[in-house]
Amino acid sequence: MEKLKNEELGRPAPSDFARQPKMPVVVVLDNVRSAANVGAFFRTGDAFGIERIVLCGITAQPPSREIHKSALGAELTVAWEYAANSTDAVEQLRAAGYTLLAVEQVRGATLLSNWNPAEQTGEERFAIVFGNEVEGVGQEVVDLCDGALEIPQVGTKHSLNVAVSGGIVLWEFFRRFGRR
Repeated sequence: MEKLKNEELGRPAPSDFARQPKMPVVVVLDNVRSAANVGAFFRTGDAFGIERIVLCGITAQPPSREIHKSALGAELTVAWEYAANSTDAVEQLRAAGYTLLAVEQVRGATLLSNWNPAEQTGEERFAIVFGNEVEGVGQEVVDLCDGALEIPQVGTKHSLNVAVSGGIVLWEFFRRFGRR
């Protein structure tokens, strides 16, 4: 095996990427405190072609040197917006027709491995909410969600870095829905 060179990867130019169909997913970051984690979400969002990221509360915003270090420029290719309040952001997404899912350990959460969305019409749009590295998704935001997804774990910590959780969940969505 020989590693591929960057020019062999078939990367679209940023202008071409902007015109490509996107996966019907919006990521909502509820008070994520680490700019490095925010950058990782931009990079993962670019990889899987999500619609956009909504940065809420204390979540860092571009331009930011720390975001750029982990995003490697994806903060320039993934659409984003800022909302001072996470509850306002999810309420706006609900009004726009998105199904709201918190990634959180709550009573009634569905294990990601068992998640089976209802019959797909091809029109579904999802807003996936990820929370603060210590407190998780705020309860007031969880209360507004249509459901919660939990990543199965067997270790003693029962905790993953929020950006790692984002990679796992967004891969699952991409695997199931990809670009329509």
